[in-house]
Amino acid sequence: MTAHPLDRRVLLKSAPNFRDLGGIPVPGGTVRAGALYRSATLAKLDGDDLTAFTGLGVTTVYDLRTAAERDGALDHLPDATRTVWLDVLADNAQNAAATGLLMTDPVAYAETISDGRGIAQMEEANRNFVSLPSALIAYRAFYLDLIDEKRTGAALFHCTTGKDRTGWAATSFLLLLGADVADVRADYLETNTDLAPMTDPILAFAASKGVDPELIRPLLGVRESYIDAALDEMRTYFGTVEDYARDGLGLTTEQLAMLRERFTQSS
Repeated sequence: MTAHPLDRRVLLKSAPNFRDLGGIPVPGGTVRAGALYRSATLAKLDGDDLTAFTGLGVTTVYDLRTAAERDGALDHLPDATRTVWLDVLADNAQNAAATGLLMTDPVAYAETISDGRGIAQMEEANRNFVSLPSALIAYRAFYLDLIDEKRTGAALFHCTTGKDRTGWAATSFLLLLGADVADVRADYLETNTDLAPMTDPILAFAASKGVDPELIRPLLGVRESYIDAALDEMRTYFGTVEDYARDGLGLTTEQLAMLRERFTQSS
């Protein structure tokens, strides 16, 4: 199989980087459409966007952010929507989010990421998503809730920008369903396009302060080296993605079969 240029985007002005994982080819068919979505923060969801979100039938939202990120920025959701907080980075005090110092002092921020240091930090962060104890706990809970027979309706997972912790959730999910690596990478890199409405103003602000936006860009998006770092960490610590699920997350063969059955649409 090759990467399929599916347009799975859900275009909401107040919630960028929002898309359906459905339609991606997997053994026996495709990922079930309308069952699982990924996005950036939903803290500003409102108006017509909130109405559109309600129409998707999302009844469970998995919030992968830290306590600090959630403080004052809780998701704005329909009253009936259940939120499950899964702090992937609870064991790592250094937050991978890039916009704090950048928006207050872009020159100082540029100094901290120059000479490839920023890219190296992001690669290390992506390794943490795979092997950090709090990450293993969070992603285990994510998968167990996804397959819970009592859970009904569609589900969505997100972090702050929907690219890193969310990126690993999508990557591992698609690989566990048997998606081709090229399709998994295509979904991962789609973030660079879908996040543009959020990142372009930040890049313009940095440029207005005399900072080269190309120095900042890798920290506001994703790169192949980021997903490669996560996959390398997975292979180093666990082996295959199934080994990661079984030995890292503690999922059983039967539970993995339930995941595939629930989220695969037969062709």
